[in-house]
Amino acid sequence: MGEKRFSIKEIFAYGDKVLIISVLALFVLGVLSIYSAEMGVGRKASGFAMRQLVWGLISLVVFFVVIKVGYRRLINWAYFIYWVFSVGSLLIVLLTGLTVKGAQSWLNWGLLRFQPSEAGKIGLALVMAKHFCRYPPENLSRFIGGLILAGISTLLVFIQPDLGSSIVYGLMILIALVVAGAPKRYVLTLTGLAFVLLPVGWQFLKEYQKKRLLVFINPALDPLGAGYNVIQSRIAVGSGGLLGKGFLHGLQSKLRFLPEPHTDFIFSVYAEEFGFLGSLIVLVLFCVVFWRIINAGLRCKDKRGKVLVASLAAWIWFQVVESIGMSMGLLPITGLPLPFLSYGGSSLLAVSVAIALVMSVYLSTMKDYE
Repeated sequence: MGEKRFSIKEIFAYGDKVLIISVLALFVLGVLSIYSAEMGVGRKASGFAMRQLVWGLISLVVFFVVIKVGYRRLINWAYFIYWVFSVGSLLIVLLTGLTVKGAQSWLNWGLLRFQPSEAGKIGLALVMAKHFCRYPPENLSRFIGGLILAGISTLLVFIQPDLGSSIVYGLMILIALVVAGAPKRYVLTLTGLAFVLLPVGWQFLKEYQKKRLLVFINPALDPLGAGYNVIQSRIAVGSGGLLGKGFLHGLQSKLRFLPEPHTDFIFSVYAEEFGFLGSLIVLVLFCVVFWRIINAGLRCKDKRGKVLVASLAAWIWFQVVESIGMSMGLLPITGLPLPFLSYGGSSLLAVSVAIALVMSVYLSTMKDYE
């Protein structure tokens, strides 16, 4: 069946308005928090907030382009997108990439820095939607074959090393297999094997990654080193109280105690200034986003669309839980950005494409589509 190309007017008319409003609200709160995070003592705000706005406009254009193309066409091109753009860029970054915070995960193109692992999540979701539905993982050979295909990009991300993103990739694969109909015994065996191999994986972690996991258990092990981030983030979140200290009045980021306030710990900046009630608003907005994403997947009759939406939902859900959890000291620090809020063009662009794919799936359920 051919795929209808929706006009901008039709996208506004038939699209999921609740999802779009929620995403836009999170983006606006993110820009405000980024602006506040850069208002250090005696300093004017840097250009991070303005750059985020520019990336927001670029992401908006890409959002409509992806919907116009449609998720079915993109799934038809999934193998090409995965091997050329996802795997190809991950190989290039391992050869020529820029090392930031101990991980060789960035491509430096002059004025533009790009993180292939973010775009790679899109390619992974598309190829799983195509491959797992063309070759359902209902027997062992197909299960292992699909696992190897998807695992190639995961391995390339892990050896950068980017532990946080590799976990996201792994969760996306697991959820896609479940939705694609993989037998429970295969899924449970795979999950059990992953836990059994944790001690082996520990040996491959860099020293700073091991310290992050250890100080999660006890930040006092290295209060001025690896544990410093956790301690300062907890102080920021806790000092916000019920109503917060007010916009631009958070001391942890202004006095430069909070590290990476505009990226890794953007939620800490927000929580300190807007308090528990403000944080509750963000959590509700994220819950609405997840509700609408899951709703799009449940409504879709195309199994490829279901697998696609499920893997995208797993990606966004995990990063939200991990980013907020690490800001509160409830989960280990991985450096994963908080979707829509953290500063970063690669992250914002990738998650915008993910929402566009979800919207395309949602639009495919409209009667006008047939």
